[in-house]
Amino acid sequence: MTQSEAARGQVIGVQGPVVEVRFPPEVQIPNVFEVVETRTHGGRTLSLEVTEHLPGNVARCVALGATLNLQYGAEATATRRTVEVPVGDEVFGRIINMLGEPIDRKGPVGGVQRAPVRRSVARYRLNPASLTGAEPEILETGIKIVDLLFPLVKGSKTACVGGAALGKTILTLEFIHNVVIEHEGVCVFAGVGERIREGNELYYEFVEQKIIDKVMMAFGQMNEPPGARFEAAFTGVTLAESLQERSEDVLFFVDNVYRFVQAGSEISTLLGRVPSETGYQPTLAAEVSEFQERIRQKDTGSITAIEAVYVPADDVTDPAVVTIFSHMDSIMVLSRERVQLGLYPAIDPLASASANLTPAVVGRRHFDIAQECLRVLTKYDELKRIVAVIGVEELSNADRIVYERARRLQNFLTQPFFVAEVYTGRKGEFVTVSDTLDGCERILTGKMDGLPEEKFYLIGSVDQALK
Repeated sequence: MTQSEAARGQVIGVQGPVVEVRFPPEVQIPNVFEVVETRTHGGRTLSLEVTEHLPGNVARCVALGATLNLQYGAEATATRRTVEVPVGDEVFGRIINMLGEPIDRKGPVGGVQRAPVRRSVARYRLNPASLTGAEPEILETGIKIVDLLFPLVKGSKTACVGGAALGKTILTLEFIHNVVIEHEGVCVFAGVGERIREGNELYYEFVEQKIIDKVMMAFGQMNEPPGARFEAAFTGVTLAESLQERSEDVLFFVDNVYRFVQAGSEISTLLGRVPSETGYQPTLAAEVSEFQERIRQKDTGSITAIEAVYVPADDVTDPAVVTIFSHMDSIMVLSRERVQLGLYPAIDPLASASANLTPAVVGRRHFDIAQECLRVLTKYDELKRIVAVIGVEELSNADRIVYERARRLQNFLTQPFFVAEVYTGRKGEFVTVSDTLDGCERILTGKMDGLPEEKFYLIGSVDQALK
């Protein structure tokens, strides 16, 4: 009896995306997370991932594809391996699914080097010697409001929270554009449970911006089974790790990390697990940690993550959102009010927060200017309600000065994006941290009091307001 014959079993049950496979008593049942392959009635190969062992030498699996036309009694083969995806330069400019198969109609991905998306316990365990002990290194994004209030530290995780049409995709594209062009970096984009239309638009934007050859893309689409959506996040972080091990600094985007949790919840329900008190899977914290803790800085390189987070019913106390936020260093909240006012990027500085905004990370001058900006913007938030009733002329002199400086500052923190030139009609601007701090300081100290606030709208450095 050959090894392949010894590893064969039969499908004995299909309940949606959950498939049960019985193996003969003399055959060793596949381990959890190993792949079992079977074929549907139409001849399509279907990959299954083992999630549980049941009595009677039965492996309970989650399908990584549609189970349509999968028949009772179909032969299933244990591959004795976990899900593996191609890694290396051949993946740049390509779109793959969670199994590493190309979905961009450009033929097979070249190269033979592959990496497992699931870490073994021995490999996953943190080695303190591999972690960097160096000082935090800030990654300059060229986006004023981000560099000022939410500094991007290498190896950190940033959540981008917002609903539809608030500019998450444009902001993502600008991050990628600036890192690739200005820092000659590399990016990995994981589309987890989102619409393929968005992925299609993103791909052609990368082509148009001529940065597609520096981006790897992995997708588990919204119309796919929960197993595929769940696995897409691990596929993305595996690609990022493969670049990190080559001493690259990687910018890793996930859109949307909430869909990863949602897919895990669906799988848990389908497997019949007792839900937690709030209805989510009992393994919620463990699954989020398994993914998030792979994003970190090491001596060989760093993975810096920017993760879009959908907030169900705008409830930031949702258990899944709270669990995700517990792993984040910065949280940027996109505001619909700011979009309506035309303030792009539409990040609400008062609703957002960053653990990296400390003197130890950014320096005392940067910290003091950022805190003064937040103080002025907070005061403006109070005053604008009064102004809406009585008008700005009725404010005291001190309050009126603060109000007008805040308006200038609010406009100054907008800027034209390279990837939005077609919408704004203005050339994109990369603004250094020093120029951002200089501009904010001059506005706050009153050196720009003689200029109308319109001069500060959608500009780069503050000197452009003087023209």
